[in-house]
Amino acid sequence: MNEYDSDRIIENLKRIDYTQTAVPAEADCYILNTCHIREKATDKVYHDIGRVKKIFRYKKKPIVVVAGCVAQAEGEILMKKEKYIDCVIGPQSYHYLNNILLQVEKKNEKINFTEFEAENKFDNLEKIENSPGKVSSYLTIQEGCDKFCKFCVVPYTRGPEFSRKVEQIISEAKQLVRNGTKEIILLGQNVNAYNYSNKNLSDLILKLEEINGLERLRFTTSHPKDMNENLIKLFKVSKKLMPHLHLPVQSGSNVVLKNMNRKHTIEEYLKIIYQLKEINPKIEFSSDFIIAYPGETEEDFNLTLKLLNEVKYINTYSYIFSPRYGTPAAKLNLIDEKIAKRRLTEFQNIAEKIKKEYKRKSLNKTLKVLFENKINNRQFFGRDEFQNSIVVNCKDDIVGKVMNVKIKDFNLNTMIGDLVDSKNLAA
Repeated sequence: MNEYDSDRIIENLKRIDYTQTAVPAEADCYILNTCHIREKATDKVYHDIGRVKKIFRYKKKPIVVVAGCVAQAEGEILMKKEKYIDCVIGPQSYHYLNNILLQVEKKNEKINFTEFEAENKFDNLEKIENSPGKVSSYLTIQEGCDKFCKFCVVPYTRGPEFSRKVEQIISEAKQLVRNGTKEIILLGQNVNAYNYSNKNLSDLILKLEEINGLERLRFTTSHPKDMNENLIKLFKVSKKLMPHLHLPVQSGSNVVLKNMNRKHTIEEYLKIIYQLKEINPKIEFSSDFIIAYPGETEEDFNLTLKLLNEVKYINTYSYIFSPRYGTPAAKLNLIDEKIAKRRLTEFQNIAEKIKKEYKRKSLNKTLKVLFENKINNRQFFGRDEFQNSIVVNCKDDIVGKVMNVKIKDFNLNTMIGDLVDSKNLAA
């Protein structure tokens, strides 16, 4: 979502004659667009500003803006602690950034702007073309969260759940396709909670499928509570929705899930998994896991390993719990660091074995790959239907094409293959 936001910020700034530079020392303005989900996000802000200070030690100071979720959560603290910052602006307010920069330029004043105005933001951004022209593009359709998981800062930094207008999304999707996009990944903190004027995510996807030239659709990130029957059935009837779902579970223990306020049980989660497998046997899953959440016992952890082995996720994102300032879980007692690290290592070792076994079974299989970019003179990078990274050698330009690839080798993160033929499967 921050990548999408950053692209939109860049497009918007062109209206006041700001252009992006690849040479740091030439910049008149630095914008640090931040995320508060990961550990030590605030420390990274101070570190990056320290680098800027070093570059401009003997030059005129650039305007320094901290945008995004760290700005929303800790804006006042940032500005008090680091005088080099000229402005902090929250993720729902960056459509005001142009006017704010002009104010900073003229009056040399410091500004803290962290209002929640999601609807106003998207109404303003609708007037600006989204034109990066990437083969695979992100498109935000929903922001904010009403779930209030006890470990999560999103409700406090992105605000309540808000869904964009259907016509706005369709219009932006068509812009992207005109500029070369073949795949759109729909984004939201709770993307499957999307609901605008009685149109839900499944309605929106079916509408997007009608766009000529759009070949693939994905969505992330989903909450199990919002995986309704219509959305599940879509994985059977949709022509463009890929057979891969990222469905965060966080823990395999009902006790831990209740303590997290996740609002779903493992039984409910697995029911969704098996419903999807029944209607689409091809489907594969990835997920997020928090290891060593406060109060997690060895029995709880073993239930998480049991879930991991049962679902056999082709990709997992796992982290030791780290508290976020302002969330209820921040007040809880942490599990001993040695125990937490041992559990994370054990979890990741099993996850890695499952991933390697999945990739080993892919050897000599032929996969449909959408090629996104050229790595060097002969190598091209793409992704298959299941979001796996694929690399092939080819003398012709295949960027933007869906091709048959036979897998011949792999490592933990990438599969290597050969083109079966030059036929564009999307034609």
